[in-house]
Amino acid sequence: MSSIKQFQVTFDCAEPERVARFWCEVLGYVVPPPPAGFATWDDFDRSQPPERQGSWFACSDPSGVGPRLYFQRVPEGKVVKNRVHLCVRVGTGLLGEERLAALEAECARLLPLGAVRLRLLYDGGDDSCIVMQDVEGNEFCID
Repeated sequence: MSSIKQFQVTFDCAEPERVARFWCEVLGYVVPPPPAGFATWDDFDRSQPPERQGSWFACSDPSGVGPRLYFQRVPEGKVVKNRVHLCVRVGTGLLGEERLAALEAECARLLPLGAVRLRLLYDGGDDSCIVMQDVEGNEFCID
């Protein structure tokens, strides 16, 4: 039996392209080229039946190391806390005030993109993080 080496993270959301473009900015990901035969993603989207237009979007790590992120439109809105969330690793190896400064700097970069800061969990060591929400209210951490 072989082990799985790659995986995709899927987000349920109301506006797939909007959420995907937010995460592209957060992670330095890119939107892949449109399918063969289409000059743009808008051209591809217009070729779909009306009920499928805007129903999904994706982005990927340009280095090919990180997982592909897939965003799919669902009819229901977010109601409760996520059971799974992304942790954006910006303070790895940093401690105390140096770590806190790195977390705060990343938080400041993400706020104009539409992120919302919820709370700082600060222990003075290497487990501190800032809990945030993306543009549709999905929780994530900067750690």
